[in-house]
Amino acid sequence: MTTTPDAPASVRPARRRRHARLIAALASLIGACAEAAGEVYGPIAIAPPDQEGVEVQTLSCMRVALSGPLLLDIARSEDAARWPGEVAREDAAARRTYAARCALAEAQDAVHGRGPDRGPVPLPTAGQGAAMELVSAGGEVAARWRGDPAEAAALVLELTAGGELSVDEVLDAAVDAAAVCGLLVLAEARTTATSDPSTAAELCLTAVSHLALAVALASADLD
Repeated sequence: MTTTPDAPASVRPARRRRHARLIAALASLIGACAEAAGEVYGPIAIAPPDQEGVEVQTLSCMRVALSGPLLLDIARSEDAARWPGEVAREDAAARRTYAARCALAEAQDAVHGRGPDRGPVPLPTAGQGAAMELVSAGGEVAARWRGDPAEAAALVLELTAGGELSVDEVLDAAVDAAAVCGLLVLAEARTTATSDPSTAAELCLTAVSHLALAVALASADLD
């Protein structure tokens, strides 16, 4: 058995160490999704070819959908407890980048003469726009990572070049985007489990790709 030594206190941990509990929880969910799909496909596979109705189990489909969000939330809190120094550093960095995004948004509004109360639909405030920008950046990186990780990594560096976003901030937002997609697919599987078990099983397997993407992003170190 091999072990990974703990990093010295003065050295930042690799992202796979920083997010180890989250990665483990995502891996557990992936296994649960495969097991849930197997409980549907397995009985169908062994049933006689001429059998019309096959009894399958869908409880696991519903269970993984219900337990997934809580499992990931607990894992995140455990990671935070394991790395309080990193949490403090990340919070400080997030305050700086948020302030930078707000300042940039306010400057752009001043140049273009825009305000939050102009027009029939109020525009987002600088603070709301700053939060939305991070979510949007994470979603775009997650989408590109699926097709070309190198291109997505280059996008992260491009997005963070101005100082309004940090690398870890964008990657963490991308993890959230991928994980949420997986959880939404599992929620759909739960709603269809009783009426259409085969579709529910397929959705469980579809969720795996999103959860695996979240693992890749949580493990990624661009340096």
